[in-house]
Amino acid sequence: MTSVTRGPCTFRTSASGPADGEVVLLLHGFPQHADCWDRVVPLLNAAGYRTVTFDQRGYTPEARPPRRRDYVIGELTADAAAVVEAYGGRAHVVGHDWGAIVAWFLATDHPERAATVASVSVPHPRAFLASMGTSRQVLSSWYILFFQLPWLPERALRARWTWFLSDYAGQTPEGARRDLAGFPDAESLRGAIHWYRGLPLVNLWRRSGARVQQPTLFVWSDHDVALKRKGAETTERYVDGPYTFEILPGVSHWIPEAAPERFTELLVAHLRAHPLE
Repeated sequence: MTSVTRGPCTFRTSASGPADGEVVLLLHGFPQHADCWDRVVPLLNAAGYRTVTFDQRGYTPEARPPRRRDYVIGELTADAAAVVEAYGGRAHVVGHDWGAIVAWFLATDHPERAATVASVSVPHPRAFLASMGTSRQVLSSWYILFFQLPWLPERALRARWTWFLSDYAGQTPEGARRDLAGFPDAESLRGAIHWYRGLPLVNLWRRSGARVQQPTLFVWSDHDVALKRKGAETTERYVDGPYTFEILPGVSHWIPEAAPERFTELLVAHLRAHPLE
């Protein structure tokens, strides 16, 4: 385990797999921790890749600053860039949910750190924003507005955890219980929800205008209640590098856990087609 410190935040990272394997950074989403990749990591290691995971800003006591402004996208991507730097300076970057948003912006904010990009579930940020006005995406994103409220979301989410994660979003009860254990009380959820509260503090439309030059894999599932088809199908407009789009039919939002073998098969094909230089 290697600790990476950036400003007031310290991240305890975990690496596994061949010491000489190409580095694959795996970024978790909301409201999960690094262990959401537990079914993917051994498959990547068996394929010869060295995986790196860590609990991101807001998800660990050592990296839980108090202000909304501490969670704007530039801070989140800089954290990931610092971890990549600690593991050789360049990596394949894979993200699910909010981790996918970090991966998209890491590719454009710190292109020297991201050799390739693999986004899971979440389309390119500009495609997502554009889909708000041309599809039912805005209705499916109701919780983003709810999370802007002070203190109430932390308490409501923890009280209705099973409904939100399992009944609504389709996660398995076992996975929901595991993720809840990572937040022992409502206060511990504040940092994770601040990722959403930081959104209004930047001009996301302008911020998301940069095009992705790296080889990119985007994996989306058609039973995702939060991310609709429009944004997924238009993501290719914002990628100039080699691009692959894969749809997993009948799979929920929680792709790394719901379909780890099929997802890893797609990811390994992407990584082998675009090895680190």
